[in-house]
Amino acid sequence: MIVAFNLNGKQVSTDVAPDTPLLWVLRDTLGMTGTKFGCGKALCGACTVHLNGQATRSCQTPIGVVAGQKVTTIEGIPMTHPVKKAWVALDVPQCGYCQSGQMMSAAALLASNRKPTDADIDAFMSGNICRCGTYTRIRAAIKAAAA
Repeated sequence: MIVAFNLNGKQVSTDVAPDTPLLWVLRDTLGMTGTKFGCGKALCGACTVHLNGQATRSCQTPIGVVAGQKVTTIEGIPMTHPVKKAWVALDVPQCGYCQSGQMMSAAALLASNRKPTDADIDAFMSGNICRCGTYTRIRAAIKAAAA
């Protein structure tokens, strides 16, 4: 089945089974390797992308659902975006594996809440796991990006 959608501002199409997870289409078919595989069960957040502006777990999103939609990956967020700038300025990553998903979730949070409290950040980001425990730096970066 040919599925056409907007990826990072460009129209793309791919011929894959409609139940193929978006994550694998992004990584294996389209070369967007910034989106990571973590758990495969939509629990850790490493695979987070934006689907029509909403933070979405790509490991559990069938490509068939994406037809005609707008998908943004970490590669589609410019380095000038406040979240990416804050991540760099505050040296947030330790190992970095989960950070693309963390940044995608943070960008979605700030798109819907320009002045999140610590409680807002903790609640929204609670589905993103960081094995290195950089949660305090993540929260600080979100606050810096919001400023």
